[in-house]
Amino acid sequence: MTDIQINIKNKTYPTATQASISNFKLALKSNEFICLVGPSGCGKTTLLNIIASLDKDYDGEILVGQQHAYPKIGYIFQNPRLLPWRTVRENIELVLNEPQPSEIIDELLEVMQLTSVQQAYPERLSLGMSRRVAIIRAFAVDPEVLLMDEPFVSLDAPTARQARELLLKLWQQRPHTVLFVTHDLREAIALADRLVFLSSSPMQVISEITIPIPRQERHNESAIETFRQQLLLNHPEIKQLL
Repeated sequence: MTDIQINIKNKTYPTATQASISNFKLALKSNEFICLVGPSGCGKTTLLNIIASLDKDYDGEILVGQQHAYPKIGYIFQNPRLLPWRTVRENIELVLNEPQPSEIIDELLEVMQLTSVQQAYPERLSLGMSRRVAIIRAFAVDPEVLLMDEPFVSLDAPTARQARELLLKLWQQRPHTVLFVTHDLREAIALADRLVFLSSSPMQVISEITIPIPRQERHNESAIETFRQQLLLNHPEIKQLL
């Protein structure tokens, strides 16, 4: 995997009176899990779309290593976007340019606890299960960067917790560079190597904070809450972003 540099000097929509993103710089280290936290409407989804080359109308550059290029992307949206006329397994296989050995998909399904529903159609799945299918589909393409736009929003707390735990299990088995958008600071602390706090429009980086809690202790809600309180106390500028 290769380090990636993102430098967006300006992103302004044609009908807007001010820039959506301005003087934005972010370095992504290989296989790092980064959570982006910022107020609604600040431009987080716009940023993900630029990285995914879905939006090329901006002034700036993306460097993969030292080359101007867009990284290979796996994109997980808030809506799982599964094709209703295809089974779980077929939805996963659809994104692959070349057929993957069946063992790889079998392994992904097993890790995400979906083996028993692999021949089911999306209408038979819960929202939490559908989002796990979307995660598998993104990992299956073996991306350089995995973009996740609030993938667990609107899930109840136990389902979201299970989804986070399964995501981390899969990520630890198959490390990828991850950019994960969330409004939930506890979720961000539980998942991230590094937190990146973003301002309102024009979006800029306000703070970057490394999480010191060992991975094996991230299941401890008390440890996460203690760190959250310390974070808000030591960085009062963050409160207005939540």
